[in-house]
Amino acid sequence: MPCLNLSTNVSLDGVDTSAILSEASKTVARLIGKPEAYVMIVLKGSAPMSFGGTEQPAAYGELVSIGGLNADVNKKLSAAVAAILETKLSVPKSRFFLKFYDTKGSNFGWNGSTF
Repeated sequence: MPCLNLSTNVSLDGVDTSAILSEASKTVARLIGKPEAYVMIVLKGSAPMSFGGTEQPAAYGELVSIGGLNADVNKKLSAAVAAILETKLSVPKSRFFLKFYDTKGSNFGWNGSTF
């Protein structure tokens, strides 16, 4: 169950968040090699955030997955998510961090149990 949690200081008012969620979901599923039915995307806007001492557009993300992550996949995911944020929210790629967590199924709760 890959979960991409994104926070940005950009306001999402008037933004087509459905397009961002859809593109991110498809991208994560494709690059990790998991069915999109198990991918979750969380997008939070207007988060108080400073990066490099300024409050210019920035974003932070965390991606958790049960397998499917490695150095090559992480690099591709970082580039793809950064491109989505730059295109859809005008967050420069240089003002975005993405942290990756590869975890065990027993560390993920779902459907009243664990994986």
